Amino acid sequence: MTSGNNSALKPVVAIPARIGSTRLPRKVLLEIKGKPMLHHVIERCLGTELVEEVFVVTDSQEVYDSVSSTSAKALMSAPDCSSGTARIASVIDQLPGEIIVNVQADQPVVEPALIGNIIQELADSDADISTPVWLIKTIDQLKDPALVKVVCGHQGEALYFSRNPIPFVRDRDISEWMAHAEFFGHHGVYGYRRSILENFHSIPAGKLENLEKLEQLRFLEAGYRIQTVLTEHEHLSIDNPEDLDSVSLQIQSI
Repeated sequence: MTSGNNSALKPVVAIPARIGSTRLPRKVLLEIKGKPMLHHVIERCLGTELVEEVFVVTDSQEVYDSVSSTSAKALMSAPDCSSGTARIASVIDQLPGEIIVNVQADQPVVEPALIGNIIQELADSDADISTPVWLIKTIDQLKDPALVKVVCGHQGEALYFSRNPIPFVRDRDISEWMAHAEFFGHHGVYGYRRSILENFHSIPAGKLENLEKLEQLRFLEAGYRIQTVLTEHEHLSIDNPEDLDSVSLQIQSI
């Protein structure tokens, strides 16, 4: 730990990991460079200087057993959690720490420095949640509904997340938008204050959350402050076999 303030917060990482996946079955246990994808995620999280412990939260006995060969700890959750955050919140009484970072189990090249920056942002601010964003560089990225976009206020606070390109540039064809505005993509990694997860089930699911299928909108609709952290690392999760091939090549070069 690098400061007394961070040490008192005792940050931990919680990785929600379910075995079911429609687009890429059993993806969290698919092997990359000789070990399960989940194990790569664990190692990257453990490489974060500010992180005290890493936990895997799962409803799968197979995933639970897999964690035993790593330096993380496994926790069993109920099977019917609506999101990764809900899964973590369901075991909050078993998690230590005043800051809990939610890292997705399908992000095997997540940057330790990025996780550290999320933690530091919460330690240095009064935000409820922190999350990283990055500058979108291509029109294809901007149009991709799988890539979540975010618009922010002057201080970097998130104003809205959407699967659509935002903000809308009036009177211009979308092919020209990037010449007139900056657009930011969102990493699905979140730093939460413990109190948010302890009270998660009292925060109502929002209409916008249900429409966009984006869990972070629940918190914006309820009035919580989400602080963004600008990073140069682009979003890279695995949703299909092509993503798996791309990440495998990247890991081989690390």
